Amino acid sequence: MPTDERIRSLHERYAPTAEAFALVWTHCRIVCEIAEHLLDRHDAGLDRALVRAGCLLHDIGVYRLYDADGRLDQRNYVRHGVLGHALLRDAGLPETLGRFCSRHTGVGITREDVLRQRLPLPVADHTPRTGEEHLVMYADKFHSKTTPPTFVSVAGYTATVGRFGADKVTRFAALVERFGEPDLAALARRHGHPVA
Repeated sequence: MPTDERIRSLHERYAPTAEAFALVWTHCRIVCEIAEHLLDRHDAGLDRALVRAGCLLHDIGVYRLYDADGRLDQRNYVRHGVLGHALLRDAGLPETLGRFCSRHTGVGITREDVLRQRLPLPVADHTPRTGEEHLVMYADKFHSKTTPPTFVSVAGYTATVGRFGADKVTRFAALVERFGEPDLAALARRHGHPVA
């Protein structure tokens, strides 16, 4: 398992700008805080070290979407997970860690989603399979890298994911039931990001 320091150095190596690094690394650390908070309340028998590494690495592929002028390619943002998976594979990290990247978008992207929505992704199932992958994906739903960054409530994410179908709402509700809700008010105070 890579240390936090090694993971941070990977972020520093691939970040195209200091601003991109600060945005993505801070988000990954906050997602890690959320996941660890949820584990503290409901252990679920998950590998904490694996969850921590998965949280800290899940969005590393975002860096591959920045152009030479430091602009983020929002149109292809859905690709950041598969780009991160490939980046970690090329860096020699285990497949177990790469899957946190490619399986955390939304509440999981199915093969049918890729085909129906004509997503710029490999036609495959990009949904979490392990408890650790489910938790990292779930914790990620509660913080957004918007400008300014915000925490997202269960109601807020439910409304967002509802645009993609009732099945996605059902899948998110099952995650809420399984892992519980994080204390967003305390996190918002600590980080100075509002709750949307």
